[in-house]
Amino acid sequence: MASVFLLGRRLFPRRSDFMRAVNAPRQYSSSVSSGRRRVNGVDLFYEQTGGGKHAVLLLPGALGSMKTDFGPQLKSLNKELFTVVGWDPRGYGRSRPPDRDFPLDFFERDAKDAVDLMKALGFDRFSLLGWSDGGITSLVAAARNPDRINKIVIWGANAFISEDDLKIYNMVRDVSTWSVRMRQPLEETYGAQVFAKLWESWVDGIAQFLHRPEGSICVELLPLISCPTLIIHGEKDPMVPGIHAHFIHKHVKGSRLHLMPEGKHNLHLRYAEEFNKLAEDFLEE
Repeated sequence: MASVFLLGRRLFPRRSDFMRAVNAPRQYSSSVSSGRRRVNGVDLFYEQTGGGKHAVLLLPGALGSMKTDFGPQLKSLNKELFTVVGWDPRGYGRSRPPDRDFPLDFFERDAKDAVDLMKALGFDRFSLLGWSDGGITSLVAAARNPDRINKIVIWGANAFISEDDLKIYNMVRDVSTWSVRMRQPLEETYGAQVFAKLWESWVDGIAQFLHRPEGSICVELLPLISCPTLIIHGEKDPMVPGIHAHFIHKHVKGSRLHLMPEGKHNLHLRYAEEFNKLAEDFLEE
């Protein structure tokens, strides 16, 4: 919850006490609090830092967690302007049990969990920063909850699946072909064997959407998004071709598209300072 200092709700017996309170440097929490909240039948793990009035939820990518996906954001996003909440979606990271599964509505389920977690933490309105699968979840959440979502920033996200996309996913189905640097954080989170099986399950789960009309994940929801939306795309992203960013930009009214020529899929980690500045400036407009 935002740590807001409201002088109007405090009693100062002497004018000198009041003036000291007014002139004292304002303190913003840079500490991190963490815990679990029971939401929609599962215990969701979260961390919260900062004391700004603008609440922001970070949504990780496939199999991701706060620890693997958002270190530079939890550390460096402006703690005076924002209250930053990270979470591990159900079945990911420290939000286990339950074991993760991928029914056709798993993005809808994650979106509901995300919004209901923020409500449980006391935030009536908030913004979303979503990477990859978390970007898709952000699109769904914004479409379904226009009264609660202030703004969204997404990157590495797609609203549909094509045959070409599925070829990309199948090329990385076998995690033993990944670099050690890419595998290690997830193997440390899940164990090597569980991670390998979970990733295969994700590939099968995302492939389901190919059988829907137009391969839609959330195409039909894009026109329902009314909040300000910033789409960031790394032009060297090997997982999500640029056509997806341009498609979302075209179908989300009033959205902005920012291209990063050297950015890859994890642009918010590789170019954390640039990304954080883009996100902060957009959120504070």
